[in-house]
Amino acid sequence: METRNRRDAGAADSLRDAQKRPKGLLKRISPQSRWYWVRQMLENPVAVSGMIFIVLLLLAAVIWPQFSDNYPFRLNPVDRLQDPSRDFLLGTDEFGRDVLLRGVFGARISLTIGLSVMLFSGIMGAIIGLLAGYYQRVDTPVMRVMDGIMAFPPILLAIAVMASLGPSAGNVIFTLGLVYTPIIARLVRGSTLSVKQQLYVEAAQSIGVKDIGIMLRHIFPNTLSPLIVQCTFIVALAIIAEASLSFLGAGVPPETPSWGAMLRDGQGRISQAWWMITVPGVLLFVTVLALNLIGDALRDALDPRSRER
Repeated sequence: METRNRRDAGAADSLRDAQKRPKGLLKRISPQSRWYWVRQMLENPVAVSGMIFIVLLLLAAVIWPQFSDNYPFRLNPVDRLQDPSRDFLLGTDEFGRDVLLRGVFGARISLTIGLSVMLFSGIMGAIIGLLAGYYQRVDTPVMRVMDGIMAFPPILLAIAVMASLGPSAGNVIFTLGLVYTPIIARLVRGSTLSVKQQLYVEAAQSIGVKDIGIMLRHIFPNTLSPLIVQCTFIVALAIIAEASLSFLGAGVPPETPSWGAMLRDGQGRISQAWWMITVPGVLLFVTVLALNLIGDALRDALDPRSRER
């Protein structure tokens, strides 16, 4: 009888626990699930706000210029330096171009370059880091080259390379990818050195698994978490660097709408047309802030220790 009562009491407790359990879709993802980081990201209001802003900015950059009566490249001297109005929500520049439309269109350039630099430096840095961390004979010469690149301030090295290549979006992507590759390489190398000492890697070596198989199947997946987080910060750094290069005249061609070029054009007219620098400055600031917030939230979500909180 006692056994039956205990069984009934246990069943009643399980039923109450099930009733108290949250019913939402995200709540079904337990801390033991491999997708628990997605739940943590979507439950973080700061990260969600950053992602919403980036998505809205991308949609506006792609859709708005297609349906607007104005055009980012259209010159109209009659409307030059117009104050904000119904026709031009945030005024015009010295050539009569819509400043707000050019600022939104400039997001295409900045985000495209930022994402391309992230892919370039992420792929190259991951390959270099894996090889340097796995092969001891490759480590010293390769990492000394990476240290030599990192010895130069990133913006000065980028200016020097762009001065020899010439202004173009492709050259900016190549230059910034070259500048930020050592950051990824050092990160992946450190993770590789740590993972290489694990028993499952030694077991794979003992049964004759090839080095490329060990690196791709056992080592690289364990470096993805810090790599993904660092790549989000690389996007923000690349956007700032591209704006700096364009501001100095060493980035994309002058006729291309770019936040850095817009800041350069408006610096001499701050007192006369404040909106010329306000639009690109605010968009640059908020975009980089949103990317950094996403990166911080992603770092916390991918941290295994966060599952114990």
